[in-house]
Amino acid sequence: MRPPSPLRRFLRVLREDLEAARHRDPAARNGLEVALVYPGLHAVWTYRLTHRMWREPALRLPARVIAQIARAATGVEIHPGAKIGRRLFIDHGMGVVIGETAVVGDDVLLFHGSTLGGRSMKRGKRHPTLGDRVVVGAGAKILGPVWVGDDVQVGANAVVVKDVPAGSVAVGVPARNRVPQPAVPPAVDPVEDPSLLIEYVI
Repeated sequence: MRPPSPLRRFLRVLREDLEAARHRDPAARNGLEVALVYPGLHAVWTYRLTHRMWREPALRLPARVIAQIARAATGVEIHPGAKIGRRLFIDHGMGVVIGETAVVGDDVLLFHGSTLGGRSMKRGKRHPTLGDRVVVGAGAKILGPVWVGDDVQVGANAVVVKDVPAGSVAVGVPARNRVPQPAVPPAVDPVEDPSLLIEYVI
C-alpha cells in the first residue's frame, strides 16, 4: 500500500487541529464555526505552514513575514522555528507567545496570555519544553529552557522557572510544584447502604 503523500499528511494534521479545537472547547458548535472564527486555530495552522518553510534556509525570511502577519491577525505569536506536536489547542488566543526554541508535545492546551519564553539573550536552547497533555492557564509564563513533564497543569498567572515533574500542578510566583492527592471517597452512611447494617447488627 502506497504511503500518503506529504500533502495528505499535512491536511490530516490540519484536520486534527480542527477536531481538537472543536472537542476541547465546550462553546464550539460545529466545525465550520471553529474553522472560520477561532484565532488560536488560525495561528496554529499558519505555524504549520511557516514551520515547513523554516526548514529551508532560503524560505526563512518569508516564513517570518507570514508569521508576523498571522501575529497581527490573531494576536498569537508563534516562531516558525518552534517544534509543536499534534492537536495543540490555543483557547481564545490573544497574547500567547511561543519562542523559537520551544518544544510542545501532543494534546497541549494553552489559554490566552500564556508565554513560552526565554530568560537569556544567548543563542541556543532558551525556551521551555512541554510534554504531552500539558495545560497552561491564562497568563502563565514558562521561562527559560525548563522541562515540563507530561500531564502537568500550570495555574493561571503562574511563573515557572524550574522543571516541573510529570503529573504535577505548578502554581504561584515563582511556581511551586504540587502533586495532586488522590480523591478520598466520602464515608458511607450505613443507613444509606443497607448491606452495611449487617456489620452493625453483628
